[in-house]
Amino acid sequence: MTVAPSKLERTYSLLRGRILEGVYGPGHRLVIDALARELGVSQMPVREAIRRLEAEGWVAYVRNQGFQVAPIDAASWTEATATLAVLEGYATALAAPHITAGDLARMAELNARMLAAIEELDVLEISKANQAFHQVIYDRCPNGHLRRELETIQERLNTLRSSIFMFIPTRGRASLAEHEALMERIERGADPIAIEMVAREHKMHTVAAYQQRLNDEETS
Repeated sequence: MTVAPSKLERTYSLLRGRILEGVYGPGHRLVIDALARELGVSQMPVREAIRRLEAEGWVAYVRNQGFQVAPIDAASWTEATATLAVLEGYATALAAPHITAGDLARMAELNARMLAAIEELDVLEISKANQAFHQVIYDRCPNGHLRRELETIQERLNTLRSSIFMFIPTRGRASLAEHEALMERIERGADPIAIEMVAREHKMHTVAAYQQRLNDEETS
């Protein structure tokens, strides 16, 4: 039996979107019959969509538990974020001369959204505002190849981003302060190397906080 491509594609896109947005976080169980009822489709397109997501690495099958959103792999996350730090630092230095007053106003607005979400303990909204902040910078990077590489890595990390803010509650406010420091340097036209280092350190601070939290858990 084959599934109509349109129905399969819609189901796949919806499930993938929920994973990328953090609605379904790492470890979230994907129960085929429950999803089929929720989406108003048969089990076939749900099953095929989940298999496709599994092949792409978004979903994992756990014995005696079934399908679930792929869990956090600490080593892979650390490597990907460290790579992102280098690329994003360079991209930010390239983007800085092209960032307009309107862009800076948008970034300030996103910081305000992020602060409100922090105060509401809404980790999903913190993640969305944080991602949108960095997307403003990406959009101004004149190097298209670099921009695509950044977005590919970001997409992979998006499934974990809200979990990171939950795992490290203090990281939200620290990240917000680092955003403001970066904006200040961009606004005053600081040296590109200085801007690159601030942007790179911003990401590496997240890596350091994550590793510290893991170490604390191991020794507790």
